[in-house]
Amino acid sequence: MYLSSLSSWQMQILSFLPVFTEPTGRIFLRLVTGWLLCTGRRTVRGVWAFAEPERRRAHDAYHRFFSGAAWPVRELWRLAAQGLIGNLCPTGEVPLDVDDTLFHKSGRKVNGAGWWRDAVRSTGKHVVHAWGLNLVVLTLRVAPPWGGEPLGLPVNMRLHWKHGTDLLTLAEEMVRELAEWLPERRFALCGDGFYATLAGRKLPRMTMTSRLRGDAALYALPPRRRAKRRGRPAQRGRRLATPRRTAARARQWRLVDTVERGRKRKRLIRTAVVLWPHVCGTQPILQVFSRDPKGKEKDDCFFTTDLALGGAATVGRMAGRWSIEDTNKNVKQLLHGEEPQTWKGLGPERAAAFSLWLYGQVWGWYVRAGYQPGAVRATPEYVQKARPSFQDALSLLRQQLWRERIKEKSGSRTGVEKIINLLLGALVKAA
Repeated sequence: MYLSSLSSWQMQILSFLPVFTEPTGRIFLRLVTGWLLCTGRRTVRGVWAFAEPERRRAHDAYHRFFSGAAWPVRELWRLAAQGLIGNLCPTGEVPLDVDDTLFHKSGRKVNGAGWWRDAVRSTGKHVVHAWGLNLVVLTLRVAPPWGGEPLGLPVNMRLHWKHGTDLLTLAEEMVRELAEWLPERRFALCGDGFYATLAGRKLPRMTMTSRLRGDAALYALPPRRRAKRRGRPAQRGRRLATPRRTAARARQWRLVDTVERGRKRKRLIRTAVVLWPHVCGTQPILQVFSRDPKGKEKDDCFFTTDLALGGAATVGRMAGRWSIEDTNKNVKQLLHGEEPQTWKGLGPERAAAFSLWLYGQVWGWYVRAGYQPGAVRATPEYVQKARPSFQDALSLLRQQLWRERIKEKSGSRTGVEKIINLLLGALVKAA
């Protein structure tokens, strides 16, 4: 097939072939198509039925693709990061989000699995633990052409082992890898309060935005040194009240317009440049208080190492962090990343990474080639729908893949019968 006749999706996926050797590369191409077209559970056996409709290769080869084939996950992420950032964020600072998530698993012998706190089912007073894989995910935040909430496209991932390297160090490793892959770019990392201490790890060409502890030990900036004064210069000024107490006592607030997840809102903010020595050393941070003018929401306190960002932009950046939560939800619910039953060797980690990688590639394709203004139509149950969801992007890509498969088999009667049987099997499993 000539390159000019390949679809934009095929060209995009073919760019990852250098990661694999033969015949692993062919399995990879079929696996991508099988995973997207599969209408049943995304077990390896279930995906294989759609990847190999003519059963030319046994499903054991697809199990080995995850558990024992010689291909580096790091190279897959490197090409994904360089491609997504180069195409969707070609200039300026690269916005990133980091978070950890739990992929539920069943079976006591899943390599890398353990008992972890389930953040979705846990509350402040009741902690729920579940068996599965604890993953640290790094995503690229993209403002889509249709506006609204930003997208979170995975560009790296680490598996957190029980009693192994801690979550913060794994996040630091991913960020340093990304800085190594893109040596000319600057980055803006955002995470929840757990990852706030990354601000003090001197990450290359990177600013950090996160939540500030309500009891954080903050200090004023050091006073200006007088001329000809003896002794060591002061490293910090006087001790300040905790953020919780400062917010309770504050009387002067400034009303500003913010953009939070694509929506304009009014916020009362209060900012100050302070020091947080226990985390950031002598590096100043911008402390930002955010208050709901209507008094319905609790006060928030954020910080950023980018002093030029400003209070309104800091609040908007923290609100945009929700895109990584949507990513984790969509990968589990729509791509069924938790379902592959591969238990040995590198299988569990690779299967999880593959589902996250595939999510980013589907969105990347849709933003660049699939989206057409005005093509998103309202449904009877959602009459106000104006922006596409990941399900819309996935459905459009599936239509294209089915058309290509039908066109490929339409030359012979036997081929048509096979594709009809495959479609019928897909419909039965979907029901």
